[in-house]
Amino acid sequence: MAEEGASEQATDGGRAAIAFPRHEQTFPALSEQEIARMRRFGEIRRYRHGERLFETGKPGPGMFVILSGHVAITQRDGLGHVTPVIDQGPGQFLAEVGQLSGRMALVDGHADDDVETLLIPPDQLRALLVAEADLGERIMRALILRRVNLIQGGVGGPVLIGRSNSTSVAALQNFLTRNGLPNHLLDPERDHDAAELIARYSPSPADWPLVVIADGTVLRNPSENELAHALGMIGQRGNKIYDVAIVGCGPAGLATAVYAASEGLSVAVLDQRAFGGQAGASARIENYLGFPTGISGQALAGRAFTQAQKFGADIMIPMAARSLDCARRDGTFTLALECGEPLRSRAVVVASGARYRRPEIENLARFDGRGVWYWASPIEARLCAQQEVALVGAGNSAGQAAVFLSGHARKVRMIIRGGGLGASMSRYLIERIEATPNIELMFNTEVVALDGMPDGSLERITWKSRLSGETESADIRNLFLFVGADPATGWLDGCGVTLDRAGFVVTGAQSELNLGRPVQSLETSVPGVFAVGDVRSGSVKRVGGAIGEGAQVVAALHGFLGDAAKPAL
Repeated sequence: MAEEGASEQATDGGRAAIAFPRHEQTFPALSEQEIARMRRFGEIRRYRHGERLFETGKPGPGMFVILSGHVAITQRDGLGHVTPVIDQGPGQFLAEVGQLSGRMALVDGHADDDVETLLIPPDQLRALLVAEADLGERIMRALILRRVNLIQGGVGGPVLIGRSNSTSVAALQNFLTRNGLPNHLLDPERDHDAAELIARYSPSPADWPLVVIADGTVLRNPSENELAHALGMIGQRGNKIYDVAIVGCGPAGLATAVYAASEGLSVAVLDQRAFGGQAGASARIENYLGFPTGISGQALAGRAFTQAQKFGADIMIPMAARSLDCARRDGTFTLALECGEPLRSRAVVVASGARYRRPEIENLARFDGRGVWYWASPIEARLCAQQEVALVGAGNSAGQAAVFLSGHARKVRMIIRGGGLGASMSRYLIERIEATPNIELMFNTEVVALDGMPDGSLERITWKSRLSGETESADIRNLFLFVGADPATGWLDGCGVTLDRAGFVVTGAQSELNLGRPVQSLETSVPGVFAVGDVRSGSVKRVGGAIGEGAQVVAALHGFLGDAAKPAL
């Protein structure tokens, strides 16, 4: 998204406190005619010198268009540091992608003098982006670039305090990064403020890392859910009944959300960890149509995530579905959620994909997130710098990860149970792996044991030849597993949805519940419940296929909802 290179400093329309790539696109100036077109979407708000328009850590009220005066944008962290970001003036607007859905503000904005603005709330901002296509394109590009700059500059978001080579730090950073949230890390061995905070709270090893929220709250080694709640990632939805609830925010779920919301359906999307699913963790996808130079899974999923919000989809992350009640006593399905509050919808799309498969290795769970990884991102690559790492798997995801890690690690041992790669990996990846000198292919081999250090992190792995039975060990502190996935369908138990032997959702078949009516190809045995993507039995397990099914299912949703709304004869 954001390009490298020095930015131009703002002139007239705003004084930049720091440099921004693609400055003119990130902070465009609106003409009087463009502002006139926007007035019907907002209302005039005035602020006196020194008043705050929005505040870090509190829900943003929407997008401000400055009509007169100047607004100073600053970043404030929980350690009391305030850093100037930029000063914006007449003709410019204040917002980033979080304001499409009224998320927490990541920076402060206060009036440098008396200020008059046009405030456009989130729902009207989305309406503006759709109704004014050319203007909306410029605004949307700016909102995206601003978030990218916040992430790349470590501006806004929580402060993580811990050692940079800590696996616990890496796990939290990965969670925040996968969800598109800026954050920055302070190592107490190098940063005075971090050392002082450590001394004040005297944490035990189990308390690391500390996470400091913008209001000064300090969390001790929080879980992902604890951190999400502290950051206000999960908004309030009230008692709303949605047209469709989508369980899973991978490519299939995001595609369904984009197409359904753009066609006027009210949409809720749930995911228990992050948008993008397994595809979102891919270092580079090179065979996806339309991207000849490749695109990272995170970038592709991030664009779709923003699109879904643009059209008004309510996205709830992290939020796991516990069970589905298909009785439809009042014409709606009921999803039981981990937060305890039910979610109701007229139709359900199962897009929960698959969970990373864990091979049968003793003590494996002990090292999850502490040296054993199921994806390879720049955060994990940092831990592997100039080290020897091992990677298990022979599919495309494994190949992409091996090539990516080879640019950071001293050596990548690629451990493969079978005798070759041709049956499971694309040819272009095989050729690239064979041409990479620091990737060693170990065929007919499997990992059989893991050993750890006193702090609980991985220290050593042992593998065995499946031909000779001989074992060998090496000091390897990072093991990457890409051994396939099992369908995430446990939450469907008891609702009547038919699964195949492997646990994938069967679609397009007649059942006792849908006899006498045509069954859509993506509809399950329960009328009104559909399945798309990797979780569906017989799907092609490709990003392109998942996105295609997400688009295709929307027509079936319209048909089902239209029939359900017809009065009984």
